[in-house]
Order: sequence, then C-alpha cells, then structure tokens
Amino acid sequence: MPTKTYNRPTHSLPPAIPPLLQPQPPLAPLVPPVHVVDLMTEAGSAAFGAVWRATEAKLVECPAFTDSRPQFKTTYDVEPHAELVGFDDSGWEVVAPTDLDGRRGGGMVSFFWFRATLTIPANAAGFDTAGAKAVLRVNVDDYAEVWVNGVLPRAAGRPSPAAIQGFNMPNRLVLGDNIVSPGDRFEIAVFAINGPISAAPANFLWFREAKIEFFR
Repeated sequence: MPTKTYNRPTHSLPPAIPPLLQPQPPLAPLVPPVHVVDLMTEAGSAAFGAVWRATEAKLVECPAFTDSRPQFKTTYDVEPHAELVGFDDSGWEVVAPTDLDGRRGGGMVSFFWFRATLTIPANAAGFDTAGAKAVLRVNVDDYAEVWVNGVLPRAAGRPSPAAIQGFNMPNRLVLGDNIVSPGDRFEIAVFAINGPISAAPANFLWFREAKIEFFR
C-alpha cells in the first residue's frame, strides 16, 4: 500500500516480496495510440485538470545503517520525498505546461521533482475516454523515475516502466487497472535526474515530452 509518510530506515530490510517474484507491471502497447493529448500545452494539461509544480531535490548526508560495515559511518538520502501520496507541494513553483521544457537545476549532477494530479475527463480533446487504456508518456532529459499514486512500478530483471529507461528515453506507464473511467485520479510525481551520474553533463534538466496516449 502506498504510504503518506516517510520514515528513513536505520538498518537493512529484506523486500516484502522477493524481487523476482514481484508481479510484472503492466506494459504499454507497442501499437500506435488512437489519440494523444500533449500535456506540455495549456489545453492539454487543462483537459486533465493538471497543475504542475516543481522544486529542486537534494542529496542529504545521514547516518549509515546500523548493520553496515564498520568503516561506513554515513550515507545519503533524497529530500524531499515528494513521491508520497498527498504530499504538500503547495509551496512549490507553479510550472506552466509550456515551461516544462524550461532548463532547471544548476547543471552537472542535479535532481528535480515535478508533481501534478491528472483526472481522466469524459472527453479528452475530442476523445471519449470511457473504457480506454491510458498511458502516461514522459521523457526527461536525461533520466526519470515516475511515481503514480505513491507507487514506483518496477520488477527485478524485467522491464519496469517507472524506472530509468536509458539515456533520454521515455517512460511509458499504464494508468489504472488496464482501462480508465472518467473521474479516475492519478497523482504523478516525476523525479528528474541530470546525468550520467559518473559523467556529469554540462547541461540542465527539462521535459522532452509529456503526453497521455489512449488505446482501444
């Protein structure tokens, strides 16, 4: 179950389900969508009632796990943990959909959170959404991890649509249980990463694309 609070762990913990036994996240169809709405336009985001907000994320030093080897005294975590359901982002910068491609961060290795809540309308820019499959397509320069309603869909050793896909490649996440209905709400949190980490780039973070793809 998604949580609404974050408690930093103090020692290592086994996963609730062995990674190789976790269910496969649903994968987006490879056929062309029948309808696409561009969330990087005012009309596109407005169709889903989406208000985008953003803030810089930072690495913070914290104590190492109590069961780590003796030579390790500290480790690092991310702040804020904006993937949480109901996270209060009211104090963040409001980002116009047309400015999602604006360059953010200080360059080199940096991180940014983007959040919005999408509500499936009965009609999305001329498309009847009832019973359709909806896919969120997000491509961040350079990498992204995408949380939906407090969950980062992933499975060890298999395609995981919410996790980093590769250098400047899109994440494509199926929203809901295979089909959507008008009124369905999806709390989206995109953790944007400027990288590669070991080869800090001389550029910034921005969205290359953000779309909702519909399939029948």
